[in-house]
Amino acid sequence: MELQGTFAYLVSPIRPDGSVDTAVHDRLVHHLIASGVEGLTPLGSTGEVAYLTAEQRRAVVAATVKSASGRVPVVPGVEAFSTASAIAQARSYEAMGVDGLVLMLSTYFPVSPAGTASYFRDVARSVAIPVGLYFNPQFVGGGLSLDLLERLQEIPNIQFIKEASGNTGLLLSVQNRFGNRFRLFGASAHIPLVILMMGGVGWMGGPVCLLPELSRRLVDLGRSGRIDEAWPLQRRLWAVNAVFQKHGLAACVKAGLEMQGFAVGRPLAPQEPLSEAAEVEIRDALALAAEG
Repeated sequence: MELQGTFAYLVSPIRPDGSVDTAVHDRLVHHLIASGVEGLTPLGSTGEVAYLTAEQRRAVVAATVKSASGRVPVVPGVEAFSTASAIAQARSYEAMGVDGLVLMLSTYFPVSPAGTASYFRDVARSVAIPVGLYFNPQFVGGGLSLDLLERLQEIPNIQFIKEASGNTGLLLSVQNRFGNRFRLFGASAHIPLVILMMGGVGWMGGPVCLLPELSRRLVDLGRSGRIDEAWPLQRRLWAVNAVFQKHGLAACVKAGLEMQGFAVGRPLAPQEPLSEAAEVEIRDALALAAEG
């Protein structure tokens, strides 16, 4: 499957006993696909990947693959401190039948640029499916740099980048240096329409879970060059994103889904539930975006 278009970064619905609520997850996946989402990414920041056990991670990926049933690509995140752990995750998910991976490097002790490159290189080489590189300096280490990509450009299955610092100029520098070697996906920290105007191939975002039809329309307009039509929609969706950045993406997406009738539960401990005031902000932002 071609990895492009509108990807929903899924939440992880975990019951109080620690099990994955596969029924709620299945209903959400069917809803998103019916609403036009073109791909699914479990185990990202929206999926609270850092708070999940290895068993929970595998259960979420297995549930997503089963519910998607080959209708859209499933591209889970791989997050680890060690190369060995990341390789184990990557191979496990590949065996489940996923269509690609999004690699993240978490750090505790400092990791050199050469060490960062070897992490991504070794994990990518351990599987045969497409791999993307995810850089989010707020949450994980191993920031994007041109020198890093120089070290990785010979790895054929490293195919795309999702960069979440908001530094759009850096992505333009990547394009100037490497042309179309690395495909770009918009992240929630960037303005997705700007990434699409730069030739990006899609948007991977948590807000897609809550506004799938509008998100798909934005991506379609951006990729088809209908920028004048896309900007008003982008402004509406950015207002939602601003609320989410204020209160925390995963907690906001979970709260919004609860409002829409999906019992996905609260953010995982030690995160705390949102205040009533924050939930009012989320409800109002979603309503304004939907009404246009």
